[in-house]
Amino acid sequence: MIDVLTNPTGSATRDLYPTRGATEVTTPRQDPVVWSAPGAEGPITAGDLSGYERDGFLAVDQLITDEEVALYRAELDRLVADPAVRADERSVVEPASQSVRSVFEVHKLSSVFAQLVRDPRVVGRARQILGSDVYVHQSRINVKPGFGASGFYWHSDFETWHAEDGLPNMRTVSVSIALTENFDTNGGLMIMPGSHRHFLGCAGETPKDNYKKSLQMQDAGTPSDEALTRMADAHGIKLFTGRAGSATWFDCNCMHGSGDNITPYARSNVFIVFNSVENTAVEPFAAPVPRPDFIGARDFTPVR
Repeated sequence: MIDVLTNPTGSATRDLYPTRGATEVTTPRQDPVVWSAPGAEGPITAGDLSGYERDGFLAVDQLITDEEVALYRAELDRLVADPAVRADERSVVEPASQSVRSVFEVHKLSSVFAQLVRDPRVVGRARQILGSDVYVHQSRINVKPGFGASGFYWHSDFETWHAEDGLPNMRTVSVSIALTENFDTNGGLMIMPGSHRHFLGCAGETPKDNYKKSLQMQDAGTPSDEALTRMADAHGIKLFTGRAGSATWFDCNCMHGSGDNITPYARSNVFIVFNSVENTAVEPFAAPVPRPDFIGARDFTPVR
């Protein structure tokens, strides 16, 4: 287990959140949830910001309009249907159906999604939560068609981003924007409210090139059944539903996942991860080498 790493400036970075060791280890959160000063300006109300700090998430009933949903959905469909995109290493294919499951770095592949990343309704909320300028650590479109698309098993994103990408602190926020309706039956996002207050360090070493397998089926970095049961008993589980255009913001350390979609109704979304420019990646804390840049960015240019 590496306790201290060197960042690009040459200074030492302590490992505040040990993981991928011989056993599971629970560490109390060492970082704020909301980093901005009280009363800081932004699109999130004080009440909603307080709820985000308490629960680890914020649901927005309509972040983008119906017309914008149509624009982004058409762009998603275009990318998924493009043979060049499918052949690109940034695309992840379903093992069973061989259909495209995710396309990463969409804000660089598409000027349409680049526009969404810069939208004040989107980046403004990220700046308000993180209390600084932000850059895109990861972006992707997720395609979950009906009749058997697989889900994402329970995990904390920060566990992976810390272990494999080298993010030192919990100063990262994700937004999932629905491009199709999220029913309670088509594999929607589930979060354990309040789970962001403790970090669960998982057991087991990180295999070489783990990302090639984990993007299809998570293995390394997954909690034990016993730990998940304790957390679910303590926090409960919230399932997110909503119309196309709704969005869910959630803290990087929330325990979350989603089930398979065996309904006829697709569930597709665009997923953007904003990281503070004051929390840039160092060397991985529990992996041989960093994941590729299209999964964990090493370009820390602020979103303008």
